[in-house]
Amino acid sequence: MKKKCNVLITGSSKGIGAAVAKILSQEGYNIILTGRDEAGLKLLSEKYNAQYYVQDLLQEGGCDDLIKNITARFGGINVLINNAGEYIWSPVEKTDEKDIERLVELNTVVPYRLIKLCVPFMKENSWGRIVNIGSISGSVGEANASLYSMTKSAFSGLSKSLALELAENGITVNTINPGWVETELAKNACIEGDFSEEENIEMIPQRRFIEPEEVANLVKYLISDEAKGLTGQSINLCAGLSVG
Repeated sequence: MKKKCNVLITGSSKGIGAAVAKILSQEGYNIILTGRDEAGLKLLSEKYNAQYYVQDLLQEGGCDDLIKNITARFGGINVLINNAGEYIWSPVEKTDEKDIERLVELNTVVPYRLIKLCVPFMKENSWGRIVNIGSISGSVGEANASLYSMTKSAFSGLSKSLALELAENGITVNTINPGWVETELAKNACIEGDFSEEENIEMIPQRRFIEPEEVANLVKYLISDEAKGLTGQSINLCAGLSVG
């Protein structure tokens, strides 16, 4: 279903989202980008011949407005990549209440809302793909990042439940849990956290960070017809970090 297939990628102005946009645009998908960095989105849209919307998904009605605008222009969304998210390093007793509200909203509630809004169109077409970008921290846990780990671990249960619910509609739902990825987010996390980038690399079996393109290529596979039997799964793409 690649032809005229509309793909919405949230948080797509840089990092993993930008890599997904690059790979999928090369495959001929109709790419729709969204985020808060207008300059970044504009640059990518010109580079990959994509459409973009500057949208703060945390604003009241932000998700509804985004999907309404896309639906009016393109008819609906066939593939949803829930990539937008935020990381916070903080001991549990020092975690700010505002951070709790923001991360729970952005990392869990916003993806759920977007899925809710996109699924009717997918059901009408008896085909759809939903890929949630989680984190290895949601799979194995991370000290002093319990809030982030909690929100990202929610994708596992969500993907399993929705995979069962939507299986007969030709819709698959999966989660990718990247480990340390060569992104600005990861570099900032190293600065804020207990260990430097070099120390974190020493703890990774392959002694390297994952490249954003590796995540993007896995997304490409998961949304393809070749992966139609793969649903409800949480895949750890972590250079061995989750196994020892």
